[in-house]
Amino acid sequence: MFVQTEITPNPNALKFLPGKKVSNEGSFEITKKEEIDNDLVRNLLSINGVTGVFLGADFISINKLENIEWDEIKHIVISLINDFYSTGKECVIENNFSKEKNKGSEFIEIEKKIIKILDTKIRPAVAKDGGDIKFKEFNEGVVKVELQGSCSGCPSSTMTLKQGVENLLKHYLPEVKEVVAE
Repeated sequence: MFVQTEITPNPNALKFLPGKKVSNEGSFEITKKEEIDNDLVRNLLSINGVTGVFLGADFISINKLENIEWDEIKHIVISLINDFYSTGKECVIENNFSKEKNKGSEFIEIEKKIIKILDTKIRPAVAKDGGDIKFKEFNEGVVKVELQGSCSGCPSSTMTLKQGVENLLKHYLPEVKEVVAE
């Protein structure tokens, strides 16, 4: 198996593409080994300097400390991913461990519209950079979102949030006045 890597706009995040399915249950960010009972993710989080693991549909994004060089840990990450899939496993996450599933019925109409725009117009672009954006709340014209994966802590995330996400949501939904990261 050949694991490819892609750089992201965040110099402290790298996207790993195993060429196989990673998550059948949406995207997840894990920053503490205790948060998950998954050998691959726990091993990745055990690497010196790794601060977070983000699982997308077909990629794994790794966040690291600024003082650690990719040359020091990249080969270890690739080796762990190869070892994981060489055991015959088809994907890293097959069942849902997120507590946020099935919240859709609780949203009001404007929130459903915001989520639809995030899901269809913004999330695919953010995923290409190794991250994700999740809706948190809408209150008095302010949309709160959570940036995950390579997007969290990215130097260009503020610009992306304001010039990209905020402008797009304002264009489609005049009720939206501002977008902020939580």
